[in-house]
Amino acid sequence: MTHDESTKHARLLAAYDEQLRTDAETPSAIKVTRRGPIRLVTFMNGRGFVTYQNLGAADKDILQRLVPEVLAYYQADPEINRVEWKTRGHDNAPGLHEALLQNGFIPDGPESIMVGEAAALAVDVPLPVGVTLRRVTEESDVRAMSAMQDEVFGDPVSSDMANALLRRLSIGDGMELWVGEVEGHIVTAGRLEPVRGTSFAGIWGGATREEWRGRGIYRALTAARARSALGLGKTLIHSDSTEYSRPILERSGLLKVSTTTPYQWRR
Repeated sequence: MTHDESTKHARLLAAYDEQLRTDAETPSAIKVTRRGPIRLVTFMNGRGFVTYQNLGAADKDILQRLVPEVLAYYQADPEINRVEWKTRGHDNAPGLHEALLQNGFIPDGPESIMVGEAAALAVDVPLPVGVTLRRVTEESDVRAMSAMQDEVFGDPVSSDMANALLRRLSIGDGMELWVGEVEGHIVTAGRLEPVRGTSFAGIWGGATREEWRGRGIYRALTAARARSALGLGKTLIHSDSTEYSRPILERSGLLKVSTTTPYQWRR
C-alpha cells in the first residue's frame, strides 16, 4: 500500500468509526440501553443487536464478565428470540471471540467493510437488453423484492423482512428500495440507507439471481443508488460486503477498510 493509499484508508476508516458507530447505526431501533461503551439495541420481531464505537480499555477479564451480563439482559426479555453481536476486525478486543463462544454465540462468516466516495460509484453502466432499474415503494413490489432476496440468500421465503421494510417506508426514514427487472420479474435488488447527520449512505441487501450475475446488473444498481445518495447530499458510501459484491465495489473505487463478523445467539 502506497503512502497515499494508506492515508486514504486511515481517513475513511476514521470517518466510519466516528460517524457511523453511534446511534446513527441503528435508526430503526425501538429501544437502546447503554452499558459502559456498549449499546444494547432492540429491534422489532424480537431481535437484539450489540454494538459500540470502541471497547475502551476493556481487557480479557472485563470482557469475560461483560458478555454474560449482556446476554442476561436479553434473556430477561421474553420477546427477544435472537441477538447479534457485531464485531470489527480493527477493534482491540482481547478474548472477545472466546467469551462469545463460551456464551453460546456462533460466528457467521466475516464480511468486508467497504467505504469510499459516492462519486466513484455513480458512473454510467450499460445494462443488458431488456433490463430496467427502478425504485419501488408499492407493497406488492416490496414483497416480491424481499422474496427474491430470501431465495438468493438461500433462506426460507418469509414476510418478516417485507413487513419491516413496509413499516419503514410508512414512517419515511429515508430508506430507498431499488430493483432491476426483466419482463416484470425482479432479478436484482438492494437498499439505500442515508444515515442522518453524517456524510454517509449505506448500500445493503444486494442480491442478484445467479443466472444474471456477471453482466453488470449489480454494478448498475449500485451506481443508481450512489447517484441517489449524491442527490441527498451524501458523499460517502459504506457497505458490509460478501465476496460476491466486494470485487465489484473495489473496481468502483471503494476500499476495504476492515472486516466485520457477526456473532449470533438464538433462544
